[in-house]
Amino acid sequence: MDLQWKEIEKNLSELLDPLGLECYPFKIGWYNEKVQAAFRLNLPDDTLAFVVISTPKMFDSAFKPYIWRENCLGSGDLLDRCMRHYFGVIRELFADTSVDCIHDYELNHSRRPKILVQTAAHVAGAVYYYQRSDVENPPWKPEQKMYGVCIHPRYGGWFAIRGVVIFRNIEVPELEQRLPPDVISDNQKRIELLEQFNFNYQDWQFRDAVFPAERYSEQQKEYFITPPPERTKLIEKIMSERPSSVDILC
Repeated sequence: MDLQWKEIEKNLSELLDPLGLECYPFKIGWYNEKVQAAFRLNLPDDTLAFVVISTPKMFDSAFKPYIWRENCLGSGDLLDRCMRHYFGVIRELFADTSVDCIHDYELNHSRRPKILVQTAAHVAGAVYYYQRSDVENPPWKPEQKMYGVCIHPRYGGWFAIRGVVIFRNIEVPELEQRLPPDVISDNQKRIELLEQFNFNYQDWQFRDAVFPAERYSEQQKEYFITPPPERTKLIEKIMSERPSSVDILC
């Protein structure tokens, strides 16, 4: 079984790495221990899962080639479509086993997220999920809502959690948990990080909580700050950059 999950991780990484995507394994039980009952997954504790995150490289390596290949036009959220495509490729790669893919934006019948991807990424050791509870003597009023923020050890805040891949029929009791790197250990810096994220997230500063190995390109930033209904011109510009031959990885 040990070789089985490591082989899965190897195959998954070989697929995702060229696309600017990363994957990290975890057990469903680790996730269920950290969330309220309403968000727990009804699976055995040792069930194998992977959290998938996108790095700055994803925009040029996966998203733009997807648009070029599909001749995407219009103003819908094409990035969601792109991620659905590549998660579909994951299902095809492991067609001989039962695989569930849950995207970061998916809701259940109660309009709750199907999975709390920040918590999943934290227990997988991919990123550290900084929350109010990580601050000693928080300066905010008890009724002040403070959303948590994830920081990647290499990319700071210049990444996104795209979803979770669950191998329903594979249990890995031997999988050892890797703690996420605590890259913001100073209490005052944690306060500043949470305030930047909650009060000024649009200025991008929280993403530089640690010096990143890479940031989003200017084109990528423009795409993300533009509301989906207003992205038509951006998509047209990307389409105009289509090379004569497009190397589509999947």
